[in-house]
Amino acid sequence: MPGMEAASSYADLRRHEAVSAKRLFAADAVCTPESPVTDVAVLAGLAGDAVRAGAGHVLANSHVVFPNGAITLVLILAESHLSIHTWPEERLIAIDLFSCGAIDGPRVLAELTRALRLDQVRVTEVDRGRPA
Repeated sequence: MPGMEAASSYADLRRHEAVSAKRLFAADAVCTPESPVTDVAVLAGLAGDAVRAGAGHVLANSHVVFPNGAITLVLILAESHLSIHTWPEERLIAIDLFSCGAIDGPRVLAELTRALRLDQVRVTEVDRGRPA
C-alpha cells in the first residue's frame, strides 16, 4: 500500500494523536507580487519547511498545476494534512491545515505567511473530531 512504509515509522506518534485534540486551521490570503506561489517545487519546499518549524512530519506530497498556473498542493503529514490552493488570476491563496497531536498549527501558518509573503491573512480555527 502506498505510503505505508513512511507512515509505519510514526506509529507511536499516531497512537498518541488518536486521543488528542483535532483542529482545522483555514487561512485565506492575498498573494503579493513577491509571493513565490507560481513554482510548485518552491511552494512544496516552503510548505515542508513550515510544517517542520511547527514540529510536524511530512510523509508525502502531491500536486496539480492547472493550465492557468493555479496550483493545488497537498502534503500528507504524520499529524494529518496540509493543502494549498492558489488562484493566480485573483491573487488568492487558501491554506488548510488539519492537525492532530503536537503539531503547532499557528506556527505552521505563521511560517507560511512569512515565507510566502502573504497579505490580508484571515485564519479560521475549527475544532474537529467527536462531539463532546
